[in-house]
Amino acid sequence: MVKETGFYDLLGVKPNASPEELKKAYRKLALKYHPDKNPTEGEKFKQISQAYEVLSDAKKRKVYDRGGEKAIKEGGNGAGGGGFGSPMDIFDLFFGGGGHMHRERRGKNVVHQLTVSLEDLYNGATRKLAVQKNVICEKCEGRGGRKGAVEVCPSCRGTGVQVRLHQLAPGMMQQISTICGGCHGQGQRLSHRDRCKTCAGRKILRQKKILEVHIDKGMKDGQKIVFHGEGDQEPGLEPGDIIIVLDQREHPVFRRQEEDLIMSMEIKLVESLCGFQKPVKTLDNRTLLITSHPGELIRPGDTKCVLNEGMPIHRRPFEKGRLIISFNVVFPEENFLPLNKLKQLEQYFPDTREKSEPESMDDDLYIYADLEDCDLTYQRRHYHYIEEEEDFHTAAEDRYVTVQNPLEKKRSFYIRI
Repeated sequence: MVKETGFYDLLGVKPNASPEELKKAYRKLALKYHPDKNPTEGEKFKQISQAYEVLSDAKKRKVYDRGGEKAIKEGGNGAGGGGFGSPMDIFDLFFGGGGHMHRERRGKNVVHQLTVSLEDLYNGATRKLAVQKNVICEKCEGRGGRKGAVEVCPSCRGTGVQVRLHQLAPGMMQQISTICGGCHGQGQRLSHRDRCKTCAGRKILRQKKILEVHIDKGMKDGQKIVFHGEGDQEPGLEPGDIIIVLDQREHPVFRRQEEDLIMSMEIKLVESLCGFQKPVKTLDNRTLLITSHPGELIRPGDTKCVLNEGMPIHRRPFEKGRLIISFNVVFPEENFLPLNKLKQLEQYFPDTREKSEPESMDDDLYIYADLEDCDLTYQRRHYHYIEEEEDFHTAAEDRYVTVQNPLEKKRSFYIRI
């Protein structure tokens, strides 16, 4: 039993969600509320990242289910330490960014979500994606102005930060660091007349680039395609990556499970008994004729499969999984045949009626019971016995007793007492 569901509610999943469902939910929400894409939703992004950090770790999730967020913050007796990690670190680790230390050596990664169909993942496809990214100004080569015109800011001595001391009490001082107002944290100063006319001294330009995204056969929902070194550029840093995350739309017929494709098929009762042929259009526009031969009984809920008609295996596109078909047998409506026709139909079915009563018993001793709908949620079992008024322990004689069970209606038994 889960004590609280706040983290699950943040990700929009149920408390029994699988790790794959958690990943998919976090991926969509993190891309939606990332500060680069949605600057006003920084707190929401932080909450989503913290929820995923806990629920994606089996030990932390167990502690959270048992004691809630308070147990996580207090350490949780084996939760791996209290508190939470950096939301950006969690995001980078999930999308392959490499964490905080990695970001300091390189420009930040740019993550885009690309919606694809199941057909795209089956057949492979090429998509063109327009992205905006920062590039170093070629005119000034990332200096912001003419060569030699840039000087170290005298106010902060190139650190970009000014430090001042504030006295709280006699003998007690507080050190406060603020962004340098003279160079706006750049550590360098450049006069207006020396600034690059192309980038206005910003050193970088915003540029649009068209990427060709190649989707290989057999790729999966959530899989990442990485364009190394195509991310934002910054002077003195190695460019980051552009990461494309595939987001598969739901298909009206097929559902993917690893390398298998799953579908439902409705057949009529006569088809389940006498065989059928039904066409199924594949994801590459072929037509499979699904065939059940006469005599091959298909029961309601039966599952059959067609080999090598599932999804291609990634990097081995000539190998495929299975097409799994779950059958739903549709029975005819009531009174679909006249009574005389039903009698004729009955002759073709095996006789399963058993004679449980003695042949000598008179017809007037039968108690006929009609079938009715019953409530299976009613769990109480209570039995009523209707007997003759005579003493139960009288001499042995034939009695006919009716036993009634609320779940099973009336049943009659011929017993000897």
